[in-house]
Amino acid sequence: GGGGGGGGGGGAAPPPKQDELQPHPVKEQLPGVAYCITSPPPWPEAILLGFQHYLVMLGTTVLIPTSLVPQMGGGKEEKAKMIQTLLFVAGVNTLLQTLFGTRLPAVIGGSYTYMPTTISIILAGRYTDIVNPQEKFEKIMRGIQGALIVASTLQIVLGFSGLWRNVARFLSPLSAVPLVALSGFGLYEFGFPVLAKCIEIGLPEIILLLVFSQYIPHITRGERQVFDRFAVIFSVVIVWIYAHLLTVGGAYKNSGPKTQISCRTDRAGIIGASPW
Repeated sequence: GGGGGGGGGGGAAPPPKQDELQPHPVKEQLPGVAYCITSPPPWPEAILLGFQHYLVMLGTTVLIPTSLVPQMGGGKEEKAKMIQTLLFVAGVNTLLQTLFGTRLPAVIGGSYTYMPTTISIILAGRYTDIVNPQEKFEKIMRGIQGALIVASTLQIVLGFSGLWRNVARFLSPLSAVPLVALSGFGLYEFGFPVLAKCIEIGLPEIILLLVFSQYIPHITRGERQVFDRFAVIFSVVIVWIYAHLLTVGGAYKNSGPKTQISCRTDRAGIIGASPW
């Protein structure tokens, strides 16, 4: 607050325009939040946090092609290519969003929202007569891409025309609660059945994530919030090493094929199938 400047100039003058762009101290924005849009973290921490975001979205990026590609007639190579494409496009979209969009610290990834409609395209009658799986995969993929282009055009028009801004004014914060809740409940359907396929690896991951993010910060009470901020990296690394030790140790040598695919760290076939 500048204070004092000049006698009686007719009350409160509007502040100069350039002041609006000055970053505010973090505490003024939201108490308890370490970094806001105008106060980004230092580069080393930003890179680590970005990698953690990547780990979080890798789940959906791998699960979506894993469930869709076999239904489309594709094999491991097509699955690897689809994952690579999703990762590349997610990277481009994230860069565009952080440079020109809302500039929120979010990674744009694949969405489960499109799964039912995509499956309806896969099961469409026009593709049932194609015998060659490679040809079937390519034709279905073109159909899905065309549908996504048409659907996204509507969103682009709504966004760039400013129509959505007028709608958003009438939405209260309360309207976001059911949306977020329903999105979360929808993901449980995908999360827990997959976790149950390999309970001895999935359950330790959830427990460790809770311990790192919720309990250790209360015990340490340090200034630097390392454990809760990087909870995903810590827990995923520990559980991956544990899963790999189980695989190498032969824990799944005599188990069924479904358990082997879910629990072993060398059965995905994605790395081997992807070309350089």
